[in-house]
Amino acid sequence: MVTDEERDYMYRVYAHDPQARINLGIRRRLVPLLGKDRRKFELMNALLFSLPGTPVIYYGDEIGMGDNIYVGDRNGVRTPMQWSADRNAGFSRAPSQRLYLPVNIDPDYHFETVNVEARQNNLSSPLWFMKRILSLRKRFRAFGRGTIEFLYPENHHVLAFLRSYGEERILVVANLSRFVQYVELDLSPHRGAVPVELFGQTCFPEVADGRYLLTLGPHAFYWFSLERPRAEEAVAAQADRERKIPRLAAEGAWETLLRDEGKRKLERVLPDYIRGRRWFGGKARKMKAALVDDAVPLAGSSQAAQVLLVRVEYLEEDPEIYTLPVAFADGKRAARIARESPQAVIAEVSETGRNGRREGVLYDALHDREACEFLLESTARRRRFKGAQGEIAANPLRGFRKIRGPGEKAPRARMMRAEQSNTSVVFGDRMILKVFRRVDSGVNPDLEIGAFLTEKAAFPHISPVAGFLEYRRGRKEPMTLGIFQGFVRNQGDAWRYTLDILGRYFERVMARPQGSKEIECPAKSPLSLAGEPLPAEAGELMGEYLPAARALGERTAGMHLALSSEGEDPAFAPQSFTSLYQRSLYQSMRNLTGHAMLLLKRRLRYLPEGLREDARRVLEAEDRILKRFRGILDRKISAMRIRIHGDFHLGQVLHTGKDFVIIDFEGEPAHTLTARRIKRSPLRDVAGMLRSFHYASKAHLVGTTGGSAIREEDHSVLEPWARCWNSWVSAAFLESYLATASRGSFLPKTREELSALLSTYLMEKAIYELEYELNNRPDWVKLPLRGILQLLETGE
Repeated sequence: MVTDEERDYMYRVYAHDPQARINLGIRRRLVPLLGKDRRKFELMNALLFSLPGTPVIYYGDEIGMGDNIYVGDRNGVRTPMQWSADRNAGFSRAPSQRLYLPVNIDPDYHFETVNVEARQNNLSSPLWFMKRILSLRKRFRAFGRGTIEFLYPENHHVLAFLRSYGEERILVVANLSRFVQYVELDLSPHRGAVPVELFGQTCFPEVADGRYLLTLGPHAFYWFSLERPRAEEAVAAQADRERKIPRLAAEGAWETLLRDEGKRKLERVLPDYIRGRRWFGGKARKMKAALVDDAVPLAGSSQAAQVLLVRVEYLEEDPEIYTLPVAFADGKRAARIARESPQAVIAEVSETGRNGRREGVLYDALHDREACEFLLESTARRRRFKGAQGEIAANPLRGFRKIRGPGEKAPRARMMRAEQSNTSVVFGDRMILKVFRRVDSGVNPDLEIGAFLTEKAAFPHISPVAGFLEYRRGRKEPMTLGIFQGFVRNQGDAWRYTLDILGRYFERVMARPQGSKEIECPAKSPLSLAGEPLPAEAGELMGEYLPAARALGERTAGMHLALSSEGEDPAFAPQSFTSLYQRSLYQSMRNLTGHAMLLLKRRLRYLPEGLREDARRVLEAEDRILKRFRGILDRKISAMRIRIHGDFHLGQVLHTGKDFVIIDFEGEPAHTLTARRIKRSPLRDVAGMLRSFHYASKAHLVGTTGGSAIREEDHSVLEPWARCWNSWVSAAFLESYLATASRGSFLPKTREELSALLSTYLMEKAIYELEYELNNRPDWVKLPLRGILQLLETGE
């Protein structure tokens, strides 16, 4: 019930016309009540579905139906449901005069405009908003069963509350004003959590000090899931927070920790620090020691930084060399580094000298802007830095000055947050320094191939290499420590671009008129489909991405043509397949299959029930898989081997908005430099990209995209459409690739040989994915399992 004052306010705001009033209340539908304001409509439903209780939607409100307050009694909101633009709004085939109540013919809400059929075909309609918000509510039990805790921000225009159930924490923030608002929320109990916006799965900045600032548009709202940083990030962040920073005493300046007894002190604390870094690749192995092989002072740098070459020794495996630039900071600078970049702090250091005692921290110098800018300027001047055992050379290439840009001062440096096996530093919008953490004797393929494509082949669709840092020691081969590359303005990688396109594709599929014909996807390989006409309906729905796939195929072929263009340099001159190479290739594939199948058998009982049948089918098909690999021994292969990308997938391609740029020629970081420099068939890269298309087409449906707006009940409907998308996009990519690559001499001479070789590499890639996912991402195992079965089914 409402008070007399509240009823008076309700009448004044929502029922100017006395006809809208009935007894002690009003009779209106939601959308007319809100003045047909779409923002208010979405806000009201967001509150309805996020507050406690069972939400009730009155029929027709999901499509924005209007009312007719002049038909008397409560009948204004009881007009026939508006299903279509047909007679009587599709509600009845009876003559209109026989209807109990007339259909709505108000110009703003006329049944020919506002009806289920029209709304279903428009992805931006209120109906689709309601579908998405219902799907989200069903995914989180906190909405239906959780507790509610209201937050009380100073801005009274903003309503904020938390819904909690088990491990779920949903933060709801709603702007009740028609103007833009900002709000500061007290999220102290949730320090360290990452708010993930539920509709777009966008990660917002971490809740750091408990005070969280947000801005909201007029009548806007947010639904956030407060999540702990994911997997490796969470482990690393937690380890950094809980790690007890060791304390080292230096007899004199901090540099004494890099020689004699001081070095032994440092080497005792290095294993714990290195083990917790994301770039360290030996986490699964038992580390015996971390020894400083050499320390190279960067003479002239403001922080007196030094580059350490650390030899990590294991109990049972060969040692590895890691690059670790270090510097010392004290006072406010040390406090800022410890606060903003705790992962950079190696140890607290106490210096003892003639000027007394000085307290500070020893830290990773790549977190220091000035040290990074010094490396850039040193490369421009071709500087050399001598250490006890060797030297670091900073070498610019021909295009360095043009890429760096004019001006004496270096562009401002900032470290990229995404850190994996390497660490990247961006200089303004001009250049990137990629520092290789794990290094080995010999030139890194990223430098070797990148420099070749930049300077010799002049291939424009890469991030050009401008310079490099290398460590030289006696007569040993130099070690590539890092490379400078031109910064490429982009809209993200092709993986994210493809997932966005696929999300819209699936929505268009679901928005097709009822009774539309289901897609028929031929069970053929992409090579068989290449050149065949695309079904009209499939072309309309996926036409947005097909030109992009063709462009990517052309760029891939262009890369291979460039890499095969050198006849004099033995590192890049094409080579033919030999019987010895074919035998070694088969043996490596056989070994890979044996390891993957053994691992699958061991993990079978831990797989979800729905996946075990697929896993058993793959295990039973082991002989068929090996027979396919054995085919590589049965023929003389006319194709050529060239240098290739080596780790080619959608994540290794940047989308600029109009074109694609290929990046990261390092190859598989887990393999040795020698293995990564071996010449192989370019069809191995092609197979990697085709498998990446398969991953993308399934990612939305198996929940590996970090969230999806697709409802679970729609997955079975969308499955054939996903397969159709994968088939035709792969065919478009392959057709474009072959048309461009035919100008070279590295492809097989016959269609049969091409099919057999591509089929072999596709299966090899799928088996590799299976082993990788079993070891690293068990939630993704479904993708390679289904991929292997599909390859067997289509004969690819």
